[in-house]
Amino acid sequence: MSVETSTSAPAGGIDAAREVPALRGSRCTSCGNVAFPAAVGCQRCGSTEVEPLELARHGVVWAHTVQRFAPKSPPYVPPAEGFQPFAVGYVELPDGVRVEAVLESVDRPVYDALVGAEVHLVASEPVPRFATSDWLHTPAAGSAAPATTAEGSRA
Repeated sequence: MSVETSTSAPAGGIDAAREVPALRGSRCTSCGNVAFPAAVGCQRCGSTEVEPLELARHGVVWAHTVQRFAPKSPPYVPPAEGFQPFAVGYVELPDGVRVEAVLESVDRPVYDALVGAEVHLVASEPVPRFATSDWLHTPAAGSAAPATTAEGSRA
């Protein structure tokens, strides 16, 4: 997973200028294949006829792992309270694409209940971030779009 730290959205990438987080992908007009981030050509049929597509803001965790050690710095910026393990994984969207993302859940730091869990997009910068409904409704979550640091832990 690359860490994008600029405030402007890359062409066809993640739309950070919106109040509601959104993931921007593309769809091939020839075969219907969906890609994230947006592609200039189709990975399935090779066509260059693609159109922009705003992807769904919810999905199901397809697979995940837990980052239990601090990533390389830079681009990782350790939070003031120190490193805390965080989950990363693939979220399968109804659009037919899997998105790599940071995952938030109330069963932290174990994250046993994530595979198959329905999750909702809560941030798109610096990387996509999805959260379970339980996490969204905990007082510690604070809001549907918590402040995040480049390494993927909640600030």
